[in-house]
Amino acid sequence: MSWLVLIVSGVLEAVWATALGKSEGFSRPVPSVVFGVTLVASMVGLAYAMRDLPVGTAYAVWVGIGASLTVAYGMWSGAETVSLARILLIVGIVACVVGLKVLH
Repeated sequence: MSWLVLIVSGVLEAVWATALGKSEGFSRPVPSVVFGVTLVASMVGLAYAMRDLPVGTAYAVWVGIGASLTVAYGMWSGAETVSLARILLIVGIVACVVGLKVLH
């Protein structure tokens, strides 16, 4: 269960990071609220997962999922450039996250 909560929390990290960018310095109410709600939910989930998982592993997986999805969304939406190198680097992050799960 902790791994599932950690994965969901990593997804929520990508949501709050994206919402933070769209909030334009908290001047737009909807993205600002989405940021606040998903930030809290993501942190609560991370804290829950850390009850059963090592801190370093949980944090690395959480960040890896959030960073990968944030960059992938940026490329999908056109906000970031798409290149083979960027895609391979994201795949590398995902592979490392999977590796941490397999080794646990």
